Amino acid sequence: MILVTGGTGFIGSYILRMLVAQGNQVRALKRSSSPMFLVEDIADKIEWVEGDLLDIGSLEDAFEGVTHVYHAAAIISFNPREIELMKAINVEGTANIVNLCLDFNVKKLLHVSSVAAIGRSETDDRISEATKWKQSKLNSNYAKTKFKAECEVWRGIEEGLSAVIVNPSVVLGGGIWKNGSCQLFKRVEKGLNYYPVGVTGFVDVRDVAKASIQLMNSTVSSERFLLNGENLSFKDFISTTARFLKKPLPKTKVGKEVLGLLWRLEWLKSKITRSNPLLTRETANNSSHSNHYDGTKVLDFIPFSYTPIEVTIQETCKQVIACRSSGKLFGVMALA
Repeated sequence: MILVTGGTGFIGSYILRMLVAQGNQVRALKRSSSPMFLVEDIADKIEWVEGDLLDIGSLEDAFEGVTHVYHAAAIISFNPREIELMKAINVEGTANIVNLCLDFNVKKLLHVSSVAAIGRSETDDRISEATKWKQSKLNSNYAKTKFKAECEVWRGIEEGLSAVIVNPSVVLGGGIWKNGSCQLFKRVEKGLNYYPVGVTGFVDVRDVAKASIQLMNSTVSSERFLLNGENLSFKDFISTTARFLKKPLPKTKVGKEVLGLLWRLEWLKSKITRSNPLLTRETANNSSHSNHYDGTKVLDFIPFSYTPIEVTIQETCKQVIACRSSGKLFGVMALA
């Protein structure tokens, strides 16, 4: 029996989809309010357990008979109002999962972390699994909670738990368009005539799911793997997306000063509309910085290759266009 947390979310839904396609017996933890859009077509093939990462009783029910756990549940936010929520879900929630894995003698845990947990380089050095975490103004509050969550996994490993950590870069693919990186595609679709000066890494959501499952099914343990298909400038990412969406290419380069003004305007807009801002102080700072990630380590451990990011962008844009015509608020990529 396999347990997946965060199964109704972006990465977790693709892990569920692949596990079901492989014929596995799968149980998934969900809240009563969890949106089921991304798994509605496979929901009847999964055993659902309502629970919460902070409710030990509900977690114990979910862990009965479980042998393997994919922990993909997390709060991703750059909104200052959600710092305490991220601390609770990302850190305390992960500690609870680790403790129950130990209590229930789970054979293996796959923890979905983030490159944010590795930290940022202030000198533009290439970032890899060997990069040491450093206190830096470039580390977002989300990054700090994911770093502390990883510490809980390493603590579990020291206590005898078999576990593997994956650290995806910016994950791309079809999902709920108002959430996470999926917002980027909708923003370009609406028209985006400027681009930040920074560079970051991108990876296909299906690659994250595939690598996670292969690592779980391997003998690999006590390792972390940075998952990154390619490093692209924001200009190249926005331009490629605009080209596939048949929108004008961005023409204006913006630096820290202009981004500082834009995130303040976005903050004001979010106050008026009561929505989560796409651009915040943290995302503005990060988008003006260059981070180059090395995702090659995983290639030495499992038979795996990355999807070219241009292919991922093209297929995601097809989902955006299809959803635009049908009025759907989400899109799901076909499994590779």
